[in-house]
Amino acid sequence: MAAEAKQFKYVILGGGVAAGYAAREFGKQGVNPGELAIISKEPVAPYERPALSKGYLFPENAARLPGFHTCVGSGGERLLPEWYSEKGIELILSTEIVKADLASKTLTSAAGATFTYETLLIATGSSVIKLTDFGVQGAESNNILYLRDIADADKLVAAMQAKKDGKVVIVGGGYIGLELSAALKMNNFDVTMVYPEPWCMPRLFTSGIAHFYEGYYSKKGIKIVKGTVAAGFEADANGDVTAVKLKDGRVLEADIVVVGVGGRPLTALFKGQVAEEKGGLKTDAFFETSVPGVYAIGDVATFPLKLYNEQRRVEHVDHARKSAELAVRAIKAKESGESVAEYDYLPYFYSRSFDIAWQFYGDNVGDDVLFGDNDPASANHKFGSYWVKDGKVVGVFLEGGSAEENQAIARVARAQPAVADVEALKTEGLEFAAKV
Repeated sequence: MAAEAKQFKYVILGGGVAAGYAAREFGKQGVNPGELAIISKEPVAPYERPALSKGYLFPENAARLPGFHTCVGSGGERLLPEWYSEKGIELILSTEIVKADLASKTLTSAAGATFTYETLLIATGSSVIKLTDFGVQGAESNNILYLRDIADADKLVAAMQAKKDGKVVIVGGGYIGLELSAALKMNNFDVTMVYPEPWCMPRLFTSGIAHFYEGYYSKKGIKIVKGTVAAGFEADANGDVTAVKLKDGRVLEADIVVVGVGGRPLTALFKGQVAEEKGGLKTDAFFETSVPGVYAIGDVATFPLKLYNEQRRVEHVDHARKSAELAVRAIKAKESGESVAEYDYLPYFYSRSFDIAWQFYGDNVGDDVLFGDNDPASANHKFGSYWVKDGKVVGVFLEGGSAEENQAIARVARAQPAVADVEALKTEGLEFAAKV
């Protein structure tokens, strides 16, 4: 029997957040049955990936599919597999594409099936960086886990059940490290975080911001080991991890290790076929790449960030959602000879853990101005930071903000108001944002 060959007008390659939001936008704009396919290596319809490090791991009332399919994460409709079939959108799941030939507009799967398209949306996202990639000794032991997709989350949940109340070592001090440390602590594990940097979330946090979170986590009983890395692992006769050997010579007992040391955009299929920049596929302000009819959205796109007049790649769910919607609108507008406004993104990051929640808007460059009370022992968790560059506020961070206050700091980051007196900004704090 010959391998299957299918033709579509539109193909979305990837089945994560961007794919789900792109599909919804196609549904809104109008798509005929049989025109659109989503090809995903995951076995399920697109879902809100952030749930995996938060609700999926709750000790009670944990989130499970179909509860968090896209687009519930932004207050939108939940697109169940039935939604796709009703719209005549083909969900081609558990299918890994191993070859993309942009010249002949053909994708080939591991099983040898071919899919041709007229317009392609590359929404392949990122893969998780593994310690085995660097040949870390013992890194292939059991219960050394990562978190990127639902299969990873299920492995983690199974390990948590098998090793109840055990010892967990979290390798990495970024997003995943902070969110998973909190989740595992809530599940009554003994948690130690290990990271090489002088403080957590160094790509965004200043030392003043990190001072609060490290202190808060310590108060919750999470141990923090900074300035060293995991150099190897010990395992028992079954191959289950028992300890993490640190580069500084210390050894930490561990029943479970979770590694969160970053991701890599999945662009290898397109190497040499399309312009690249800053680790991603270079696009215009409508997410079209250097190859006409081929678009890139979410983590893989390096796009013009209008506000800062530079090309940038952004790894965050907010951009995955918004870039997906804009690219589909641009595709549909082009077909009908209309125009759509260029992407004009305000960078936005947020996180929630325990009973704390922060938001950040803009750019964390220039001088940082800490305001409010960042003492982890305080009853009131409310503080923030402004970033001032060339006499203007370009970025704002806020912990414990109300909806109105978070909207106010977003407005500040967008407007970039001038600041005459940086010292006054410190004392004015949130009042400054309220006036913009």
